[in-house]
Amino acid sequence: MMRSRPMAIVTAPAEISFEEVPLPPLAPTDVMIRVKVATICGSDLHLFKGKHPAAQPPVPVGHELAGEVVAVGDEVTRLALHDRVAVEPVVVCGVCAFCQRGDYHLCRNISFQYRQGQGALTPYYIADQRWLHRLPDSISYIEGALLEPLAVCVHAVRRAESALGDRAVIFGDGAIGLLTLQVARLAGMTTVYLVGKKEARLDMARSLGAAAVVDGLKEDPVAFIQAETGGMGVERAFEAVGRRQTLVQALRALKKGGTAVLVGLFEQPEVALPVNLFVQKEITLTGSQGYAWDFQRAIEIVEAGQMKLSAIVSHQFPLREVQQAFELLLEPNSPAVKVAILVDEEDAENGKRKRRDL
Repeated sequence: MMRSRPMAIVTAPAEISFEEVPLPPLAPTDVMIRVKVATICGSDLHLFKGKHPAAQPPVPVGHELAGEVVAVGDEVTRLALHDRVAVEPVVVCGVCAFCQRGDYHLCRNISFQYRQGQGALTPYYIADQRWLHRLPDSISYIEGALLEPLAVCVHAVRRAESALGDRAVIFGDGAIGLLTLQVARLAGMTTVYLVGKKEARLDMARSLGAAAVVDGLKEDPVAFIQAETGGMGVERAFEAVGRRQTLVQALRALKKGGTAVLVGLFEQPEVALPVNLFVQKEITLTGSQGYAWDFQRAIEIVEAGQMKLSAIVSHQFPLREVQQAFELLLEPNSPAVKVAILVDEEDAENGKRKRRDL
């Protein structure tokens, strides 16, 4: 039996290397999967830059993944060999008050697998059966890996507590922004604007149903929203960038009594805000932490054909070229939107011939 597996590690800012990491024996309810696909998240880019607020190099990278079950512990009952699964990569205590009431995303000791030494960019991955979700036949491995960011967006839209017919604006043209756009529309927000700065991503937002898009480098998004809404503003706003400027713009774009949801990860732990807005407009700023029971909803949405999930994947790389994949995403004028890493070497080698299996 294998004793170790190569794993992508951010060893220093902008540097990834593969290191042999021990493959522990399976606990009774553990499952080992052969990773087929992993996708690169915005938080992975923070790790790569050495600017993640909760983890510093050296650290494994990657947490969005899907694969095939290849081994199970003695007490596993929910899954069987060859099942296709997506991974919910959280680590929670299960005993604190939040976990006990089912709000495990608020666990007092919450962590994630990559912070505990296991990243997704590796051929084999181990997780408790509780955190694995069987994929319907209609969902590909690429879509399976994208269920993690989709669950983030489902949770964020739930946090918005919107009403049918609400208007919304999303700040951020990355994967989270583009997925939130689709989920917001599914939730009944009839007019959804998106603010970004990259032409290819803004074009994609149009194709995914944005009522209008704004290039934040060329136009004042708040003035645009005010003009579009007769000076009223929108009922809901989502910040999916992690910058003070876009957070303030999200607040200013709100209608009186509106709600902004903070999804973006800030590299700076503290930022200044125009606090009088909260009183003058009676607006609300709410945070959105990961997901809790949202993977199930995400799977149902994709299985029902209500999401163009894989449409946001612009590039695919084999595992051995992961350094180049990260560098592409950070290029100032990069055409990349979402990058999928074909972890299974056979799939990577066969490229398009294997694409339908992914």
